[in-house]
Amino acid sequence: MAGPGPTFRLHRLVWANRHRELEAALHSGQHDLEQEDPRGRTPLELAVSLGNLESVRVLLRHNANVGRESRQGWAVLQEAVSTGDPEMVQLVLQYRDFQRATQRLAGIPELLNKLRQAPDFYVEMKWEFTSWGLPAVPLVSKMCPSDVYRVWKRGESLRVDTSLLGFEHMTWQRGRRSFIFKGQEEGALVMEVDHDRQVVHTETLGMALHEPETLLAAMRPSEEHVASRLTSPIVSTHLDTRNVAFERNKCGIWGWRSEKMETVSGYEAKVYSATNVELVTRTRTEHLSDQDKSRTKGGKTPFQSFLGMAQQHSSYSGQAASPTNPTAISPEEYFDPSFSLESRNIGRPIEMSSKVQRFKATLWLSEEHPLSLGDQVTPIIDLMAISNAHFAKLRDFITLRLPPGFPVKIEIPLFHVLNARITFSNLCGCDEPLSSVRVLASSSAASSSAASSTAAAVSGSPFPCEVDPTVFEVPEGYSVLGAERSEPLRDEDDDLLQFAIQQSLLEAGTEAEQVTVWEALTNTRPGTHPPQATVYEEQLQLERALQESLQLSTESRGPGSPQNMPPSHAPPSFEEQLRLALELSSREQEERERRGQQEEEDLQRILQLSLTEH
Repeated sequence: MAGPGPTFRLHRLVWANRHRELEAALHSGQHDLEQEDPRGRTPLELAVSLGNLESVRVLLRHNANVGRESRQGWAVLQEAVSTGDPEMVQLVLQYRDFQRATQRLAGIPELLNKLRQAPDFYVEMKWEFTSWGLPAVPLVSKMCPSDVYRVWKRGESLRVDTSLLGFEHMTWQRGRRSFIFKGQEEGALVMEVDHDRQVVHTETLGMALHEPETLLAAMRPSEEHVASRLTSPIVSTHLDTRNVAFERNKCGIWGWRSEKMETVSGYEAKVYSATNVELVTRTRTEHLSDQDKSRTKGGKTPFQSFLGMAQQHSSYSGQAASPTNPTAISPEEYFDPSFSLESRNIGRPIEMSSKVQRFKATLWLSEEHPLSLGDQVTPIIDLMAISNAHFAKLRDFITLRLPPGFPVKIEIPLFHVLNARITFSNLCGCDEPLSSVRVLASSSAASSSAASSTAAAVSGSPFPCEVDPTVFEVPEGYSVLGAERSEPLRDEDDDLLQFAIQQSLLEAGTEAEQVTVWEALTNTRPGTHPPQATVYEEQLQLERALQESLQLSTESRGPGSPQNMPPSHAPPSFEEQLRLALELSSREQEERERRGQQEEEDLQRILQLSLTEH
């Protein structure tokens, strides 16, 4: 058995923050950078928990893994935020994003190679965003923006077209955009084609990976980003699928019920519900000032009840011997596996609340569909998840052990008040032919009807098709530029929305008050207005003036004695009545449009909060 000296050598140097000796030990290459100590921490996790910035900097330079989670489910970045040290947060966040980008770029060639081994195809993925039924919130449940992703696959080349680009200035940005991935001997070529501006941004992944210093510098977060994290609760959100169960949906009346089947895109599909899936949200606030904490605490509101969240609070505190070692644990105690620390721990005393939201998803699975989820669709979802948080959430769900069959349609909770419905259709142009896709002669008859497509599916080669290679080339007349791509996805989705929701739990109002979704999310009291309140208030004043004018006109025509009417006011003519009726109708239509626009903006803001990755 090894003596106490060399055991956990890196950890002991970190404990004492002897960063120069730590640097020398790492250069020797004789120590495991990811070794866990008796409490389950790597050297980096220990350094962050103790707030030893110099040791953290040394470990990160040697590529210590920032992406791992502790036994308690907390990421290194979250533990860094709990220290309250801006420099620590900036450093860990920069390396976290750098390591994520490197891993994603390195994984693209492997995904393309996996696609190369699968048959060529074309398919469309229709995304429809719908709001949940909101009985406790006076916001009309309606269809949110939708989009159709068109996917061409030939060999190890992939093209994905989209029209819903993002959210900016409170409106959805639409345009024609293509993302093209082409496998090469050294790495892969990625092209982002802007058809509206006729501009193409290209990037060779092999070259990007050979310039780590440039990539690292590009990942440095802004001071505002760091400050935002330090003044917001630490939020950890994950799907608990340990008890997930897939059950066949039933149809029919009592006593005559049968397993439900539906036809989706020409394929017979079994309908399943995924139950016992929980969204677990834990929130820590020990790093916040009293002022910040006061905004995040409060009683249960109608909005919290609507979300169906069960909340529990817990806190762990002790006499602080030091800010990061409050119970004065000695290194001998910490590194002794046989010594029980009981409730003592290093790091700031944790102040935590937890919430559990239960939901179910619906799947339409067809055992006759020709596409392979694992070989053909999952690599595409993985590629799109690099820069699209919605695809990332879909990927998290389809990695569950699903019942047999291809998911021709999936409906999953995308975010706390949103559902996403994804439908696969127009396989190889069987529904709407395309000039870029040619169904091979051996299966041309198979595309004539849904019944024949089913028969073709059984044969094992339902829609063999040939994809035109020109769809993966730069269109003629387009300008080709360098890699001026947007920065990698940030870890902001649940953090931002959960903070907004928590703020709303205190300030949204009393049980007797109803709040809109936007009031709840933006921490405004019922009746107050969103950021564009000035314009909105002007609209209200104009509407009041119009209503008062209309009321005066109505009163002039209302019941009353003739002597009370001014002599000069004759009864309105037919033309005047028609004009007033048209004005009233126009104002009512404008009011309906305004309310519809307001509802749309509320849902768009919620969607915007969900666009970034957790």
